[in-house]
Amino acid sequence: MTASIALPRVLRIGRGCSTELADVLQSVNLHRPLIITDAFLAEQPFLAEIQDGLRNAGITAELFAGAQPDPTTDSIARGAAVLRSGEFDCVIGIGGGSPMDTAKAVALLGSQGGSMRDYKAPAVTDAPTLPLIAIPTTAGSGSECTRFTIITDSATDEKMLCAGLAFLPTIALVDYALTMAMPRRLTADTGVDALVHAVEAYVSRRANPFTDDLALTAMGTLFRNLRAVYEDPTDEDARAAMMLGATQAGIAFSNSSVALVHGMSRPIGGHFHIAHGLSNAMLMPAVTEFSISSAPDRYARCARSMGIASMGVSNETAARQLVEALATLNKDLDVPGPREYGILETEWRRQVPVMAQQAKDSGSPDNNPRVPAVDEIADLYHALWS
Repeated sequence: MTASIALPRVLRIGRGCSTELADVLQSVNLHRPLIITDAFLAEQPFLAEIQDGLRNAGITAELFAGAQPDPTTDSIARGAAVLRSGEFDCVIGIGGGSPMDTAKAVALLGSQGGSMRDYKAPAVTDAPTLPLIAIPTTAGSGSECTRFTIITDSATDEKMLCAGLAFLPTIALVDYALTMAMPRRLTADTGVDALVHAVEAYVSRRANPFTDDLALTAMGTLFRNLRAVYEDPTDEDARAAMMLGATQAGIAFSNSSVALVHGMSRPIGGHFHIAHGLSNAMLMPAVTEFSISSAPDRYARCARSMGIASMGVSNETAARQLVEALATLNKDLDVPGPREYGILETEWRRQVPVMAQQAKDSGSPDNNPRVPAVDEIADLYHALWS
């Protein structure tokens, strides 16, 4: 089997690399960027410093601060209108997964036209767009290195997975200093999101030798540092490790795939507006338990790479220890279930058939070691609330 590997053309990693934006843009002859972020980040001092650096270099940038959590087709349309109104030669996404997803979608619609539903999976969009520059401010989504974006249909609340090289950033500047002010809840949710990326990339049916090593390295780094950075958000070494692990996990799953956790997570976010990383965390222990019988050796390797299981135990034992450790991690990070989150049981169970079908239709569950039928996905949703 041939593995198709795609990476950003320029990838800079380390404290302060976000301040090198002007130099990087000039090196690839880009001079008129549209910066996309959200209203909160638009007011942060680091963003003013980035803009000042561009101005001092003679680069004229415009700011669109209309990115919203779980970006919708309506919010993307507003951003695309701004892009079309100016003679921009690139798009810069600054923020967590939502601003970056927004930047990817805006760059596509602004240059190719159409609507986001035209690009929904199983479509694969490799058509060229305006160059994308990604500057993450969370250690979680890995979006700076992935060929995916997720946009919610404003009319139906469906979270649409859109895939292809059109969504892969040209340049990524991964500066962990931008994560130092992340609150504990966001730190936990994005950190588990990155951990899920790494594990799913490794157990996926589309895993390959290139992604295997990255995924194993990333999950070990993330698992060892997640509690530390949750307990002490000012731990700079842990912040740096989490940022590196999240980027490695992003590269891994972008070049293999995610699986059942992500397939089930997107509908939860679309219908109940739960943060993506948090819904991943809710699902991870139960989905892992459901899946281990089809790939005990792979899950055992995850457990050993994360320091959960020793080499002396069987693969079956190691895989079970992984499930237990993931459940314990959720407790330590104060991850609620749907009931504790405040979702009414009647509303949850009413949406289960729709969520199960949407999860299956996304294609991600078909990458899982144990490929579920729609009714099995529904059973997992029902069990999750209980």
